[in-house]
Amino acid sequence: MTIQMSSFLLASLAVFFFFSSLEKSFAFQAARKEDTESNNLHQYTHLVHLSSLLPSSSCSSSTKGPKTKASLEVVHKHGPCSQLNDHDGKAKSTTPHSDILNQDKERVKYINSRLSKNLGQDSSVEELDSATLPAKSGSLIGSGNYFVVVGLGTPKRDLSLIFDTGSDLTWTQCEPCARSCYKQQDVIFDPSKSTSYSNITCTSALCTQLSTATGNDPGCSASTKACIYGIQYGDSSFSVGYFSRERLTVTATDVVDNFLFGCGQNNQGLFGGSAGLIGLGRHPISFVQQTAAKYRKIFSYCLPSTSSSTGHLSFGPAATGRYLKYTPFSTISRGSSFYGLDITAIAVGGVKLPVSSSTFSTGGAIIDSGTVITRLPPTAYAALRSAFRQGMSKYPSAGELSILDTCYDLSGYKVFSIPTIEFSFAGGVTVKLPPQGILFVASTKQVCLAFAANGDDSDVTIYGNVQQRTIEVVYDVGGGRIGFGAGGCK
Repeated sequence: MTIQMSSFLLASLAVFFFFSSLEKSFAFQAARKEDTESNNLHQYTHLVHLSSLLPSSSCSSSTKGPKTKASLEVVHKHGPCSQLNDHDGKAKSTTPHSDILNQDKERVKYINSRLSKNLGQDSSVEELDSATLPAKSGSLIGSGNYFVVVGLGTPKRDLSLIFDTGSDLTWTQCEPCARSCYKQQDVIFDPSKSTSYSNITCTSALCTQLSTATGNDPGCSASTKACIYGIQYGDSSFSVGYFSRERLTVTATDVVDNFLFGCGQNNQGLFGGSAGLIGLGRHPISFVQQTAAKYRKIFSYCLPSTSSSTGHLSFGPAATGRYLKYTPFSTISRGSSFYGLDITAIAVGGVKLPVSSSTFSTGGAIIDSGTVITRLPPTAYAALRSAFRQGMSKYPSAGELSILDTCYDLSGYKVFSIPTIEFSFAGGVTVKLPPQGILFVASTKQVCLAFAANGDDSDVTIYGNVQQRTIEVVYDVGGGRIGFGAGGCK
C-alpha cells in the first residue's frame, strides 16, 4: 500500500511539473510574442513630443557639420536665426502658413510647366530700361526657402542669398538700381566700389549661355555693349541686369575669383528680404559647375528641424561620409537643371503601399530644395493618405490647410504617436523620414500630413524640403549620385 501510494505521489508530481513547465513555456512564448509585437510597433511608429515640432523664440545653432572649410550656416528665413530679422533676434513678421503653401503651389505649377513645355526659348531681353519678361519663365522663390550668407566683391560685402537646387543663375541686387530694387535687409551691393568687378560683353560666348540658364535670350546694352540677363519667376517677380564677373567669398579662407553672376538693376518681387539667389542647378553657369575644379561638383546640406535652429550647406569631397547611402540620379530629359530621383516604393507603418513603381516613373521625380511640400502622383498620395489616416484614427481631426487635407488637433496631447514613412529609391536605398519630415505644423490645433497630390499622374513627383529636414543630403554631381544620411544637423 505504501509503495502504491508513493508511486501515485511520484506520478502526480511528474504530471504537476509537466503542466507547470508547459504553462511557463506558453507564458514565455506569449511574452516573447508580445515583445516582438511591441518592438515592431516601436520600429514602425514615431513617439513624438509635440514641443519638438514647435519653433523656439530664440536661435539654437547646430553643433554638427561636415569637417570642411567650405561650410555655410543654413537658416530658415522666417526664424530667429535669420539675419533678415530685427536686431533682437525676433522675426519682423510671420508669414501665414496658408500663404507659404499657396506660394509653394505656384512654384510647383511652374516646375511642371517648365518641364513640359521647355519654356522661354522664344523670349528675349532688349535694353535694360525697356525690358519686359514673360511670366512663363523662371521659378517661384517661395516663403519656405533657406538662406546662406556669402561675400561678394573686393572688399567683400556680405549678402544673404536663397540657395536653390532648382535654379542655375546666381544673382543679387546692385546699385545704382537703375530701374527698381525691392527692400532687402543687407546693404545693396555696389559694383563701383569693388576692384574685382567686370561686365561680360555681348559678344562673349558666355553671354549666349544665358538662354538655357534663364529661359530668355540675353540682351545687349547699346551704350556699353554689356551682356544683359533677365529672369522672371512664377509669381511675376523678376530680375534684370548685367551679366558679370566678381570675386565670391564662400568662407574666410575659400574664395572663388571671376565668378559669373547677375548684377540686378531692375528687380521686383517677394524675395523675403534676401539680396538674391545662389543657383545650385546643373547648368554650366551654376555655382556647382563654376566651382567644379575646386569642389569636384560635390555639395551637401542639412535643413534644420524647425525655423529656430540652423543647418549647413557645404562644398567639396569632405562633405561625404560613411553613413550615407547613395542612389543614382535619374535622367530628367525635359529639364536638365533639375536633379532626378528614381522612387521605387513608399511604406507607411512598415507596410509597403500597393502602388507600382511605374506610377512614379510616368512623370519622373526630382528633389528640390525650394519646394516645401512633397508632391506625389494622385494614385500614390491616395494610398499614403489612407494608410496614414488609419494609423492616426484615435486622434481628433482638424480642418484642411490650403493644399494639406489631412490635419489633426493635437492641442490636448504632450506626446503622440505617428506611423513611420519610408521612401525607397533605386539601388536599394531606403530613407526613413523623421517626424519633422512627415508633419507640417501650423499650430498645436492644426498638425498636418506634409504631402500633397499632383493634379495628374503625368506631373513630376517632387521630393520637397520638409521631407529633407535633419537629413544629410549629398549631391555628388560628378559621380551621378545623391546620398542620404540620418541625423545630419546634430
